[in-house]
Amino acid sequence: MGLKALFAGDRKSVDMTEGDIKRHLISFAFPLLVGNIFQQLYNMVDTWVVGNYVSNEAFSAVGSVGPIINILIGFFLGFSSGAGVVISQYYGAKRYDKVQDTVHTMMVITLIFSAVITVAGILMTPFMLDVMKTPITVLPESKKYLYVYFGGSAGLLIYNMGAGILRAVGDSKRPFYYLVVSACTNIVLDLVFVLVFEMGVEGVALATVIAQGLSAVLVLIEMFRTTSCIKLSLKKLRINKEMLMKTMKLGLPSALQMTITSFSNVFVQSYINYFKEDFMAGWTAYAKIDQLLFLPMQSLSLASTTFVGQNLGINNVKRARKGANTALVMSVVSTAILMVPVIIFAPQLIAFFNSKPEVVEYGKILLRWISPFYVLCCVNQIYSGALRGSGNTRTPMIIMLVTFVGFRQLYLFVMANYIANEIIPIAMSYPAGWLLCSLITTIYYLKTDLKSKVVKQGEVAVQT
Repeated sequence: MGLKALFAGDRKSVDMTEGDIKRHLISFAFPLLVGNIFQQLYNMVDTWVVGNYVSNEAFSAVGSVGPIINILIGFFLGFSSGAGVVISQYYGAKRYDKVQDTVHTMMVITLIFSAVITVAGILMTPFMLDVMKTPITVLPESKKYLYVYFGGSAGLLIYNMGAGILRAVGDSKRPFYYLVVSACTNIVLDLVFVLVFEMGVEGVALATVIAQGLSAVLVLIEMFRTTSCIKLSLKKLRINKEMLMKTMKLGLPSALQMTITSFSNVFVQSYINYFKEDFMAGWTAYAKIDQLLFLPMQSLSLASTTFVGQNLGINNVKRARKGANTALVMSVVSTAILMVPVIIFAPQLIAFFNSKPEVVEYGKILLRWISPFYVLCCVNQIYSGALRGSGNTRTPMIIMLVTFVGFRQLYLFVMANYIANEIIPIAMSYPAGWLLCSLITTIYYLKTDLKSKVVKQGEVAVQT
């Protein structure tokens, strides 16, 4: 029995090359959206618990270390996105043998990355906190959180690789289920470790690590038990050079983009830290809500990547473009609707995380000034996702590095040193970067030929 026949009966995966476009995008993006909300609960619950039951310094510490975590974790996530593109295009082309080779190669690479990131994260923590100009009052708690987090980062990496593989074949529901279980576990453990055992920042970090480990176990169980083309087998765990090179070609640009952007955000955080603890706390609370507002567009961007990838696997360019445009409209509408209550109830939302009046005031200002510009991000997120789905990861990388890193750092330097080193001008560096990125991305996307850069002519399986 061939691979095509073996996997033909699988109903968990979704073929997006046929059927209603809106239905495919919604059915894929909705569980991904809800799942991402639960994923955000990891750090959100951490910050809520320490903000209400530990100290203001602990709250600032947990909320401000994101850029450091994202330098290493972001590199892996960017790299793994290349695997998603390769798998989605070969799945669309019905080349299940190629899918199998890619899956096993990437799981081996994930284990290697897990060891490297654990060691590198622990070693680089003191240096990066110093670069970020972390206040001395926050420094001890920041170190505690990062040491525990990086020590258990393997669970996060394994889950994200496994979930990315499932999504590449159209299954966004199971990653969602596993995140629900994991997030609920994290909430319970946060409260137990902090309120019962009084472990403080180390307790919330440990709760996150355990919860992420659970999600990794669940996704591995699914991949070992499934009968689909992404089935894992210990006997097949090896690195396939062809699939590794294709994944690296597509994933490294995204990995570099995410790493350099995250490293740049370390310096952005240093501008934030200049205004001391209360503003840091206000920024932390704002950032939690900011992450939630980004989820609809990010979910639809991933849906666009998978949709475009599968359809270009059979060279259906017209349907691929239509899917991307549909995702853009859905993204703009959903983001605009969400902005309204955020702007109206900004003080109450900030107070949920930290009720100190100074913190609430700073967070309210940030939300009301920055939130209206989120619709700009819909454009660069959806079109960049579509380009990645075609296998073109280099161009989005270049555009985002120029706008999110180069332009933003230049803006901050000029603003802080020559114009106005004040809260609002500094915070507006983000909308300025979003605007420039969206303009450049749109111009490039509309002028480029959208075609597969993974599946070669003649590689599409013959339909029987």
